[in-house]
Amino acid sequence: MPMIIESIITTTDPGGAPHIAPMGVIMENGSPVLAPFRPSHTLDNLARSGCAVINHTDDVRIFAGCLTGRSDWPVRPAEKIPGVVLEAALSHQELTVDRVTDDAVRPRFDGRIVHTAAYRPFLGFNRAQAAVIEAAILVSRLHMLPWDKIERDMAYLEIAVGKTAGPREQEAWSWLTAHIAEYQRRAASGKGAG
Repeated sequence: MPMIIESIITTTDPGGAPHIAPMGVIMENGSPVLAPFRPSHTLDNLARSGCAVINHTDDVRIFAGCLTGRSDWPVRPAEKIPGVVLEAALSHQELTVDRVTDDAVRPRFDGRIVHTAAYRPFLGFNRAQAAVIEAAILVSRLHMLPWDKIERDMAYLEIAVGKTAGPREQEAWSWLTAHIAEYQRRAASGKGAG
């Protein structure tokens, strides 16, 4: 089974505007594979440009923010491809797409790293950071998961947040829990969760 690294992917639209999205990067034989769901801006941008930036950050607010309507994070130009790098990146990898495998749900973009840069040391995740990333994944799948699983998983993850979160993790957690509460409220009122 391949390793999946939770990252922030940046792509650009035809006008050069950045799109920032969390995504698990599949590592196969040392090479990255991006598999965005249909429909998505990341998929459209990758298919058009054939390149992306994999950003590695310890600021979990970016993971939570992108899933709760907060996707305007500072960026700067990439170095070797037409793209952007998150200012909050500890390191990044610029990739070009070598092969596309079409799929009705998640096309695969097999990439090749053409540039890597590191800016600050990674000092490790605490449990709250890992919990926020897991909660962000749950939020991205609210429409696919049974409600009892979401409640169970969030209750468990909240223990780690309560014990180990700093201000950034607390803020990210509050965004995710508010989003889930609104999703549940809309679903209960029959107005739909969208």
